[in-house]
Amino acid sequence: MAPPSILVLGLGELGHEVVKSLATHPKRGTTTISVLLRSQKPDQLKQLHEWNITPITGDVVNDSPTTLAKLFVPYHTVLCCVGMYAPPSTQPKIAKAAIDAGVKRYFPWQYGIDYDIVGRNSSQNMFDSQLDVRDLLRSQSETKWVIVSTGMFISFLFEPAFGLVGEDRSVVTGIGSWENAITVTAPVDIGKVAAEVALAHEDVEGVVYVSGDTVSMGMLADVVEGIVGREVQRVLKMVPDLKRELSEAPEDIMRKYRVVFAEGKGTAWSKAESFNEVQGIRTQTVEEWARENLKN
Repeated sequence: MAPPSILVLGLGELGHEVVKSLATHPKRGTTTISVLLRSQKPDQLKQLHEWNITPITGDVVNDSPTTLAKLFVPYHTVLCCVGMYAPPSTQPKIAKAAIDAGVKRYFPWQYGIDYDIVGRNSSQNMFDSQLDVRDLLRSQSETKWVIVSTGMFISFLFEPAFGLVGEDRSVVTGIGSWENAITVTAPVDIGKVAAEVALAHEDVEGVVYVSGDTVSMGMLADVVEGIVGREVQRVLKMVPDLKRELSEAPEDIMRKYRVVFAEGKGTAWSKAESFNEVQGIRTQTVEEWARENLKN
């Protein structure tokens, strides 16, 4: 049975896809959907009106847990889709507010890798706050929770700042080893899965593994060669190389990410066994995304 009410936090790149999938899901039925926005823009309001979704105003970064809890009280399910650039303390605060509000089901901002396996004190210290959220949710039983673990956004593979695929796509830098794999998912597919779990699988709780695609560094290089139509230079950086680079700029976020993904712990899982594959939800592969979004 679909929940009576859902609140989505944020309407950015991911929030938009989650809201769209919730609004158009065949099992939405009488479920009322609201979106928490820090500011309300005319184009957003027009789209929300067309989807029969109600905007409410709030600020997950600056509002207190008590204020957020009051906003959450009317809702059965809360899905957090804001957090990419929020301070580390934000996610534990939102989770606490959801619990204090008596929310029946909470989807935290954990659309990423398996932080349980990565563990604390990794090269990317911001991940510790994600583990704080998991500890908080596991410490109680009143609010059910679902973590939609999706790996990296597909687009990040091709982000020049991340350092795997060069801007002119003539060089692919593998990290860890050419067999080292990364699970990735496009936001549109994350939206589909989140809506499916929220509206059609009320019994699902805990960590749900999603894989738009799972590719090795070597497979990524093959995809790039197929897109550009020529052989690319392949450069491999081992974990010690990446740790040395990080030591030279210890606050560089991308260097922190590269070390974690090169170590390959909790950063990939089987697509065949993923929730989306088992449920028959088709997702974009890395090659499909690249052909659609990259220019030769």
